This record gives sequence, structure tokens and C-alpha cells, in this order.
Amino acid sequence: MNNITVVQCLQRASELESTSDSARLDIEIILCHILQKNRTWLFTWPDKILGEEQHVLFNDFFQRRKNGEPIAHIIGKREFWSLPLAVNNSTLIPRPDTELLVEITLELFAQDKPDQVRNCLDLGTGTGAIVLALASEKPHWQLLGVDKSVDAVALAEKNRKQLYFNHVNVQQSDWFSQIELRDFDVIVSNPPYIDPQDPHLDQGDVRFEPRSALIADNHGLADIELIIRESWDYLRNDGWLLLEHGYDQSEAVRELLCVNGFVAVETRRDLGGNERISFGKKALIKNPGKKSQESV
Repeated sequence: MNNITVVQCLQRASELESTSDSARLDIEIILCHILQKNRTWLFTWPDKILGEEQHVLFNDFFQRRKNGEPIAHIIGKREFWSLPLAVNNSTLIPRPDTELLVEITLELFAQDKPDQVRNCLDLGTGTGAIVLALASEKPHWQLLGVDKSVDAVALAEKNRKQLYFNHVNVQQSDWFSQIELRDFDVIVSNPPYIDPQDPHLDQGDVRFEPRSALIADNHGLADIELIIRESWDYLRNDGWLLLEHGYDQSEAVRELLCVNGFVAVETRRDLGGNERISFGKKALIKNPGKKSQESV
């Protein structure tokens, strides 16, 4: 019979420091998941002994984290916009910086009446994080999340059902290929935007995420360019397009938006101060221009 306590598990954080910059937090999250307790409980009852099955599970999770596997994959969930989302290795793990895309979208429609109906499309929905976050704030919107990956669609649909968001639909589509509606008020996307040669692809959590959701040709801009070009036909006049992109791609994305006829083009910075979200509004007449507002 084992006599391993909570505090003894926490003390093993030093063993993770070579593979994680949040070793102590990682163990706390693992323990909370295994014990079905919150972090306050861990600090209140540090001498509690783990059961035999709990100890075996802790050792398994600990080794997987030591091997570099993301915490979200180990426990099978990640919180985004205060929503508990199931995750797996078929999609990207939702990041806090992506919440900025949700914030800006809500800001753009802040003057709407509470019961205003809007049509929203999320391209490359993955876990469904973006479309479900918007759904949680906008119960009168009609929202559609699409993804090329069958597994991603299944995961997003699972999350939709668990949250009981009946005003959200999820379907398979390679970008716009299977989308019929052509009158969206807003299109949002966190598409692949990493250069295939980027050395960071072999570091950290991204090693365990699907390359198809990470990389794009043309120095990471190929999918962004396609979305900007084709979204024109799917947006209503004055509709908005918002895109997440790499920290060094904002100027290129703004230029693409402008030359494809979008106006009021702007970039916003993420929590780390990096230029992360660029967006623009469909003009009444497609008159390509090159003026844009730099990041704020």
C-alpha cells in the first residue's frame, strides 16, 4: 500500500523543470484532475494520501508531462473564455491570446440591441473555442463553425452539445467549400499561419499538435490570403473579417485586407504585446486600397 501524499507529489515539480516552465502548476492541475478537487483543497489538505489507483494515475500523467506532452492533452480539457472544452491531439489547444479575437468581435457589435440576430462563421473551428465563446455571449446569434478535419468537427460538436448551445451548428468544410450562406455579419478565423521551416515547430506543446492546423505555405500566409480573398463573397456589406496571425505578419495581413477591398483595417496586440489580430470591414464597393491603421 502506498503512502504518497499530496505534498509529496507537489515536491516532484523540480523533476519537470527541464521540460516545463510551469512545473508546479502542471502538477497542481494533474492532482486537481485526478482527485476531483480544486487548488485550494490541495493547499488545505497537503497531507492527504492518494489512493492506489490515484497514485498509479499520477505517475502515468507525471511521466507523460515529463516527456513533454501538453497538460491539456493529458487531462483532456482546457478552459477558454471560462468554458470547459474537451481537447485532443486532432486540433490545436486553445490559447489565451485567441480570446482577443472574441473580445474584438464583441466590441464591433457592442451597439446592437440585446436581441439582435447576427450570422457568424468560424473558419477552422478546431475545438469550437471561438464560436462557442461567442455563442456564450450572444444567445440570439446564429453561429456556424467549420473545419476540414472530421475529427475536429466531432470534437467541436461534442463541446457544443456539452454546453447546450443550440444556436451553433458545426459542419465539415475545407474553408468555404461546403458553406451555402453568403450573408454573414462576421467571419472569424484562427487559421494555420506558421512557416513550415519555423524551428519552433520542434519545441514545446506544438510538437504534439497536428501540423495541418499549424503550418501554411508562402511563409505562413497561404491560408490567410485564401480566406481574405474568398470571404468577400460570403460577407454582407459592412460585414467584418477578423484573423489571428503570427507576431510578424500584421503588416502583410493588413496589406492583403486592403488590396482585397476591406476598409477600417486595424491590428490589435495580444497579452504579450505582439501584433496578433487584424481585421477589416467589407466596403460597399470593392475598391482596393493600401491604407490601413497600424496596431494599437
